[in-house]
Amino acid sequence: MISRYTHPAMGRIWEDENRFAKWLQVEVLACEAMAEEGLIPKEALATIKEKANFSVERILEIEEETKHDVIAFLNNVAEYVGPDSRFIHQGLTSSDILDTSFALLLKEAMAVIIDDVKTFMEIIKERALEHKYTVMIGRSHGIHAEPITFGLKLAVWYMEMKRNLKRLENALEVISYGKLSGAVGTFANISPKIEAYVCEKLGLKPAEVSTQITQRDRHAEYFSALAILAGTMEKIAIEIRHLQRTEVLEAEEAFAKGQKGSSAMPHKKNPIGSENISGLARLVRTNSLAAMENMALWHERDISHSSVERVIGPDSTILADYMLRRLTGIIQNLGVHPKRMLENLNKLKGLIFSQRVLIRLTDLGLKRDTAYEMVQRNALKVWDTGKDFKTLLLEDKELMQHVSAQEVEDVFDLDYHLKHVDDIFKRVFG
Repeated sequence: MISRYTHPAMGRIWEDENRFAKWLQVEVLACEAMAEEGLIPKEALATIKEKANFSVERILEIEEETKHDVIAFLNNVAEYVGPDSRFIHQGLTSSDILDTSFALLLKEAMAVIIDDVKTFMEIIKERALEHKYTVMIGRSHGIHAEPITFGLKLAVWYMEMKRNLKRLENALEVISYGKLSGAVGTFANISPKIEAYVCEKLGLKPAEVSTQITQRDRHAEYFSALAILAGTMEKIAIEIRHLQRTEVLEAEEAFAKGQKGSSAMPHKKNPIGSENISGLARLVRTNSLAAMENMALWHERDISHSSVERVIGPDSTILADYMLRRLTGIIQNLGVHPKRMLENLNKLKGLIFSQRVLIRLTDLGLKRDTAYEMVQRNALKVWDTGKDFKTLLLEDKELMQHVSAQEVEDVFDLDYHLKHVDDIFKRVFG
């Protein structure tokens, strides 16, 4: 999913060149720490730091024979370093390198995603303030309920993204742990000081306790945070798709010059970006389930998680980045139609004020079930006859025994529903 919507940095994170560079960084830092502890000669460290390198092509070539990626990597590094390469990887196991470097890759990817989220939130805020008082109908069960504003709808999205940001930042902290504790996590052949040194240099924390691996609940939390983020984006995308339906048409994705909507029907303008996001959210959610399945491994480690993470690591982070950047563009350029919103709001001929009528009658002393019955019977007549709700109320002799004509008129006041919009915006945006 590398495309014009993907941040250039995100694609580079998952390239073999960067992945092996992280492996080499961990190995060299481990040698550095060992030299500090007097475990390997300083001269050997100098040679390693000067000559250590790798070739992606050569690693893949060696792996064809060894069937082991880390051994292939170490063999290739040894070709550059020479005899002093015997000090590289001392006391370590493959997962020391793989898990610590994977944490670095996930950390880099999350930094891009967090920046994307912050940019997206700024765009949502701009559009929310723009449409703070753009009145539209609120819907429940897909049916007209009571008036809201389009700005309020955007404010809801903003706060949900703010919660996503917090989840992502928590996931970033949880994943930022490394381990260099050996084959079963006991530090039998390597000192905890080495682990502490390497992790500090990498901007990671040492796992308090590990087996051969860092425990996969960390990764499950990371990918679950991405899944919830994708769920929010799908929620927004589905709303846009509904608002663009021909029968609604209150908002729509921008339609570029020269863009085509259908190979058969030239009139079509489809919400393809939002539909794309709805589909991709399914993949990110599925990947989070795979991450949770990775938590249960045999004893101190098996490798059933490894193949999964080679897929879900790049896929979920690249998809999240892609979706955020694409949805940011959709919201930024979203066509909003206030006139159509008002037309739709008035389609039910005043029925959206039924609760105000009910409240007014109960305020005047009627029992709630009695007032409800009076209001409902007139409301149902609107559905059946298409007549205006206010007119039907004024014609209801029983109801009018309890309320004046002016009081009925006052109930049909749109501004009544908007009186706390400013308060809500202060709570959301400060």
